[in-house]
Amino acid sequence: MSLTSPTFRRALLPALVCLALAGCTSGEADTPSAAQRGEGGSSATRISPSASQGTEHREGGGPGTGGAAAQPVQVGIPSIGVNSAVMRLGLNEDGTVEVPPADKGMTVGWYTGNPAPGEPGAAVLIGHNDTRFGKAVFHDLRKIAKGADIAIRNDRGAELHFRVTGTETVSKKAFPTEKVYGATHERALRLITCDGSFDAQGHPVDNLIVYATRD
Repeated sequence: MSLTSPTFRRALLPALVCLALAGCTSGEADTPSAAQRGEGGSSATRISPSASQGTEHREGGGPGTGGAAAQPVQVGIPSIGVNSAVMRLGLNEDGTVEVPPADKGMTVGWYTGNPAPGEPGAAVLIGHNDTRFGKAVFHDLRKIAKGADIAIRNDRGAELHFRVTGTETVSKKAFPTEKVYGATHERALRLITCDGSFDAQGHPVDNLIVYATRD
């Protein structure tokens, strides 16, 4: 059964569990492959594709577009000095959301199970705070202010601008999965990284979420 089939999504909906972004600290696993599997963080990134999208979404296409949606290739946040290429992230075999490998800590990832930035729905970008290599792309994300500009360039050369509407720090044990990944009629953007104090293994116990909407 296809991961994109409506039947599969409905079957998974009751199994929704909270997301906790893994692999954000210098204490993560020693190999990029382990980081991609969600190992070495405090817990894996696990969501249901059905609940995360809420509506039918075909990778590479957007509702009402009649064709392939433009894909993000670059993200810039001038107020905190972020200027990064964008890599594609999907789901691991165990249902956890991929994160960028540790050796690409300065690269932002776009979760392709949700819409592309600028399409109706919630586009989700994931980045590390720190890795074993040092500070990562979203290290200063906690400094972002309401009203800050987030610019995303797509593969068609267009530059889309999003305005920050708010931020939220949440426990990884109580991640608001539906709020972040769920269906919305807005052209919304979510940025996610690790935050907060550290557990006994040296991993952050919280996630920082930035909410933004299209200008």
